[in-house]
Amino acid sequence: MSSDTIFNMAPSIEAYIQKHLRFNFTISMFDGGFFGLGMGFASFAAIIPLFISHLTNSALLIGLVPAIHNVGWQLPQLLTAGWVSHAKRYKPLTLLMTIHERVPYLGLAVVALCIPIMSKGTALILAFCMLVWQGLGAGLAANPWTNMVTKIMPKELHGTFFGTQSAAANAMAGLSAIMAGLILDKLAMPYNYSLCFALTFVAMAFSYIFLSTTREPEGSPSKNNPPRAYLKKSLEILKHDTNFLVFLGVRMLSQFACMGFAFYIIYAVRQFRMSDAAAGIMVAILLIGQVALSPLMGRWGDRWSHRGVMSLGALGAVLSALLAWYATSATWFYAVYILEAIATVAIWTIPIALSVSFAKNDEERPLYIGLSNTLCAPATILAPVIGGLLADATSFSVTFGISAICGLLMTGVLWFIMKDPT
Repeated sequence: MSSDTIFNMAPSIEAYIQKHLRFNFTISMFDGGFFGLGMGFASFAAIIPLFISHLTNSALLIGLVPAIHNVGWQLPQLLTAGWVSHAKRYKPLTLLMTIHERVPYLGLAVVALCIPIMSKGTALILAFCMLVWQGLGAGLAANPWTNMVTKIMPKELHGTFFGTQSAAANAMAGLSAIMAGLILDKLAMPYNYSLCFALTFVAMAFSYIFLSTTREPEGSPSKNNPPRAYLKKSLEILKHDTNFLVFLGVRMLSQFACMGFAFYIIYAVRQFRMSDAAAGIMVAILLIGQVALSPLMGRWGDRWSHRGVMSLGALGAVLSALLAWYATSATWFYAVYILEAIATVAIWTIPIALSVSFAKNDEERPLYIGLSNTLCAPATILAPVIGGLLADATSFSVTFGISAICGLLMTGVLWFIMKDPT
């Protein structure tokens, strides 16, 4: 390829992106909306943990539910960086991999439906198999999807896009979470959970249809030869980009700061006799809070500082854990979940835009995305394991207290050590 061809390529890609920007932005909102609609019926914050709680009393196993999803999403991203970087278009890879984060919900529906004819132990094993499959499917799709989105969206809109799509997803998830609470309350176990998981699969199918209509131009794939070239480049980044190392430390700390999130709903149900319907309303509050906050925090990050916004979320995690610790009734959890919403946006949505901003060019982008997720995966799985062991051995209050301490440490690092990427 001649230098003239390369010189002329960038303007043509930029023109294509601008031409289809409104279409892609709109389609992505429908994709995110239906994805969120499904996630509300099978929330990792309440619905699936409640389902697992019918199969086991172990706080450790219940706490692993969101951790498996999060680790599955994080772990494969660095491993797929070289593969993704060789693609002229990211959309085909995204569509292929995202199938594996959607189909397992149909499997969960079948597992729930079959509980009357199988032992709880067998159902528990099969349910966790579905959760592992779903989590890894999400992780395999994450890197190509993130690269596709940051390719078709101008850099100055990255935070706005992720925040707005998250708001669309959470708006629909809030609606379906309320519906899920009613379904759990009105239908008998296990048919209520089976219906919720089946509705999740249907919503995910509609999301997939909208995702498939994304308009992405062809780009210039990397000529590096993975995995050796990408391993070498990854080691160079970790050796020379000190600020990125601090960011990785912050992300690891964030997993311990939100360690108590997985146990809020179970604690409220056990300690204050919260009903399944009320649990659905709590999830709706969490998601609706994210609806209002995601676009605001995303846009604020674009205009001010994603690092600064993330520090506010760390304080939200601290306050939510402290309120859960000192709660004297289920009513306190309205505030707990609002604060969790602030923390969730800052800990999971904002870092997507922040990790991309460390990259100096398109070739580095898959590596930074992969490194910022894969290297944090051990902390993501370790945090709820420790939280569950502490809850089983002592009490949920100890777990909440340690979460608050880690949130304070995270806030300090963000304010006094880490710098905004340049």
